[in-house]
Amino acid sequence: MEVVGDCSNVADALTLMERAPADTLLLDYDLGNEQGLQIIDQLRARGAELSVLIVTAGMPDETMLSAIRRGTAGIFLKHSSPAQLIEAIRSVKEGRMWLDPRVVKTVLERSAREHPIEDAEAGLSAREKAVLKCLLSGAGNKEIAVMLELSESSVKAVLQRLFARAGVRTRAQLVRYAMENNGPDWRA
Repeated sequence: MEVVGDCSNVADALTLMERAPADTLLLDYDLGNEQGLQIIDQLRARGAELSVLIVTAGMPDETMLSAIRRGTAGIFLKHSSPAQLIEAIRSVKEGRMWLDPRVVKTVLERSAREHPIEDAEAGLSAREKAVLKCLLSGAGNKEIAVMLELSESSVKAVLQRLFARAGVRTRAQLVRYAMENNGPDWRA
């Protein structure tokens, strides 16, 4: 990894990104009088193709959802370890999404409340099916991550989506639900 620069406001960040393009942007959500999310839309409008990892001590649920909808590759909570930050940076740089497990739960619960899945034909994504198939074979999160070449946090995020879709809270409940609803091909 090479740091190409650092800035304290949106204008300076946009100027720096024009002079020294990067493949990953580590973005603080709170920039004093500005919010880091302001830069995402401006960068996308300029055609910048980079992964954005938001670093925050906390942000409102709706703002987290908005950041994800805008294409943010990850949300990292500042009180996590430096080792986790490095893992998060590498994950988003490699094109994977990285969400702190505490963020995943909040975002999924809010999203499920606001956008319930009502279409019985809405099946699982290929990744959800793959994770569920591994889970049904008895694999743990680390094993699933290795088998599917995902980060462990990505596996946790998929499992949280599956929990929300099935209306369950535990792995055992998810396994039971899947078994009663055609294994990895169950419908929401």
